[in-house]
Amino acid sequence: MELDALDKAILALLQDNSRLTSEAIADAVALSPTAVQRRIKRLRDTGAIVAEVAIVAPRAVGRGLTAIVGVELARGGSEVLIDAFKQRMAARPEVQQCYYVAGPHDFMLIVTAVDVADYERLSRELFFGDPNIRKFQTTFVLEAVKVGQRLPIS
Repeated sequence: MELDALDKAILALLQDNSRLTSEAIADAVALSPTAVQRRIKRLRDTGAIVAEVAIVAPRAVGRGLTAIVGVELARGGSEVLIDAFKQRMAARPEVQQCYYVAGPHDFMLIVTAVDVADYERLSRELFFGDPNIRKFQTTFVLEAVKVGQRLPIS
């Protein structure tokens, strides 16, 4: 999809505040509100805008623990096993992010839990019960210095 300078400017504004009105965006990018609405609709329809969501503070909903988990699957794992693992992780709300990666791990996960006991229970469900997982390594987050999905748009 081709994005021109106005599309990029609109995306940058929406990344900072998805609740901006078409009028406010129009003022910022020197377009009419109607033209801005058309562009935003096209950005949504083409998949440039994936979602517009409220970002909830984990502690506000009792999710005080974040873990980064590296998972190594059993060697010789077929595409079927890899796809099954992807689907299982995608289905779990505690798994905030799941990346299929190159390197010492096959997958890197960002997982949220209430506390260490909750994570221990979750790890038993997700990892110990799966014979296709060779090993996993957990790193607990002490402080979230920067968290976000904002992309640099040039």
